[in-house]
Amino acid sequence: MWKLLRENRDIRLLFIAQVISYLGDWFSFVALAGLVEDATGSKFLVSLVMVTFSLPSFLASPIAGPTADRYDRKKVLVVVSCFQAIAAFGLLTAGDSRIWMVFLFQSSVSALAAFIGPASGAALPNLARNPEELTKANSLLGATWGIMLAVGAGIGGLFSQAFGRTAAFVVNGVSFLVAAALFAAIQTKMQEHRTHQPGDVKRPRMRPFDDMKEALHLARQDKVILALVASKTTFAVGAGIVSQLAVLASDVFKSGDAGRGMLIGVRGIGSGLGPIIGARFVKGNLQKLLFTCGIAGLLFSVFYLGAAASPNIAIAAICVALAHFGGGAQWTLSSYGLQMRSPDAVRGRVLAGDFAIVTLMLSLSSAASGLLADAVGVRVTIAVFAITAAFASISYLILTKPMRERLRTEQQPP
Repeated sequence: MWKLLRENRDIRLLFIAQVISYLGDWFSFVALAGLVEDATGSKFLVSLVMVTFSLPSFLASPIAGPTADRYDRKKVLVVVSCFQAIAAFGLLTAGDSRIWMVFLFQSSVSALAAFIGPASGAALPNLARNPEELTKANSLLGATWGIMLAVGAGIGGLFSQAFGRTAAFVVNGVSFLVAAALFAAIQTKMQEHRTHQPGDVKRPRMRPFDDMKEALHLARQDKVILALVASKTTFAVGAGIVSQLAVLASDVFKSGDAGRGMLIGVRGIGSGLGPIIGARFVKGNLQKLLFTCGIAGLLFSVFYLGAAASPNIAIAAICVALAHFGGGAQWTLSSYGLQMRSPDAVRGRVLAGDFAIVTLMLSLSSAASGLLADAVGVRVTIAVFAITAAFASISYLILTKPMRERLRTEQQPP
């Protein structure tokens, strides 16, 4: 991993940009969850904080995917990061009496994030110099999300408690500006050269829904792509319980922002290790990748059941970390499979479509978990959604078995 960062300058810049941006995100998330819970006392509104991190991305995805394919991906990353900084600084105007501003500005940051994921993900195969580098880069960047979640949320909780939530919002805004500067320094072209046929226009008019239909058509033709897109859905149907970790820390274990930060942050320990170990196991083998995605979803479910029954915050934290070992592996490996399988010309749209589906499911399950937690309590809610995710993962393993057998046969040497 470190050899890759030493030798590939542009992947190193992309990596550092993501590290800094993720750090700011999780500083902000802990502060926002605490602000909303303290101001309203509503578990449902706390769950809506998680919704603001996901639903706006779904709504923006029909534009984000075609943008990543039709326009210079480097310029997209730089410009969007600058606009994210403006929206992030807008959180400074929010307060106990203006909670609606929390949802407005965080939704703006998340809608813009819909452009970052497809643009950087679609660019990664062009920044990697060979398939081995692509494998390592995916596991590294996937691990980065988890590691910075652990560091950002854990330190962010302590930082927010020590210096105040306003300081956490400032850190978030600055992180986007630094990320923009790092994206601007990348030198390698982020997409393949497009050749134009006689009569073609130089830059075709943006047609968001028609453009996304091309990605859907590819998924219908290639069932492996369809299975990879469906993989994250099995995780997302239960992942709404993540929105209740802040409530679990405060209501059940009687902790403040530090406790919220710990439970949210330990997700990153598992999310950081899962992609690294998962990538070592699959090694570019799609048959193994699909199987691992299904098993990873089961791990997520089983350990969240353990978190629901935990007698104290320490055991709950261990269970959450182990659950996201599976969740992190599934998220990163399914994206890696889509990068391998999708042509560059539509890769941004495929990744945006994948992101749209999972963010929609995350939004719906987050909102539903908030409503259920208000009705029956947070422990029961976590257990219900964990069992739902387990059924989804088992169904996925059963339905993809014929495909995995076919891939195993195709990938065997003659």
